[in-house]
Amino acid sequence: MKPRGRGSGSPATIEDARSDTRRQGTPSRTAQGVAIPRAAHQLLDHPRVFEDPLALAILGEETTRLLKADPSRFENSPRLRAFVAARSRFAEEEAAAAFQRGVRQLVLLGAGLDTFAYRSPFAASGLRVFEVDHPATQTWKRELLAESGIAAPLSLSFVALDFEKGSLAEALGQAGLRPDQPAFFSWLGVVPYLTLEAAKSTLAWIGGLPAGSGVVFDYAVSPASLDPLQRAAFDALASRVARAGEPFRLFFEPAELARMLRELGFRDIEDLDSVEIDRCYFACRPDGLRVGGLAHLMSARV
Repeated sequence: MKPRGRGSGSPATIEDARSDTRRQGTPSRTAQGVAIPRAAHQLLDHPRVFEDPLALAILGEETTRLLKADPSRFENSPRLRAFVAARSRFAEEEAAAAFQRGVRQLVLLGAGLDTFAYRSPFAASGLRVFEVDHPATQTWKRELLAESGIAAPLSLSFVALDFEKGSLAEALGQAGLRPDQPAFFSWLGVVPYLTLEAAKSTLAWIGGLPAGSGVVFDYAVSPASLDPLQRAAFDALASRVARAGEPFRLFFEPAELARMLRELGFRDIEDLDSVEIDRCYFACRPDGLRVGGLAHLMSARV
């Protein structure tokens, strides 16, 4: 992975293109919606901020065909596409740094259609990956993996869990995660949909793991802090995800979140706003691709 450069369409698009997924319950529609801009980034943006050779394949043959024929037909937000690409790269850079520190347990919380486990450069070097997601979403993903011919490595464990109801510690322990060893957590596209209690309890548990453990997540700032253009963009996105049945529920002020993380046991904290994300990943691009100002990227280490 390259070092970090320090110096959507409708959420229902995949479900519409692949109606047979309804056979297995109701997978997360926001997970479906995020997969499209991640794949579209591979087709539309050059140079790519985030390289994912499996982003198209995991969507299934029909959706891949439609997306290749017209990459813009499923999503119409370049800023959302840019943010999805940037947060994936940020998370994988932090995961690589954790591996270099000796961490050998990686947990993808709300994994969705993330493909890291199937292309990890560290699988042969002892990295164990745990994909945690809602049972219906995980069943749907495993169907897509089978249909796409993407094999799950032996180093991967699937962990079915409803974050609002089940115990993360218990579910991961049953899957083989060792709580006496450090672990790194990638938690993308989930926190804004949780209650404060659910998010805080998860962070508290991670903060109590051995030194070297860490977490990366994205979070939404309070709508009241946005300028008029940002607020209009937020309102449009919030309305879309609410119609999909997954409304935004949780917002943070950066200083308050940093204080909470320190109280929960984290020490090294890095918070990237849109200006910093653009500086790190989108500087000097001829196409002018940029992220919006609606969300931050957070990295915190125990």
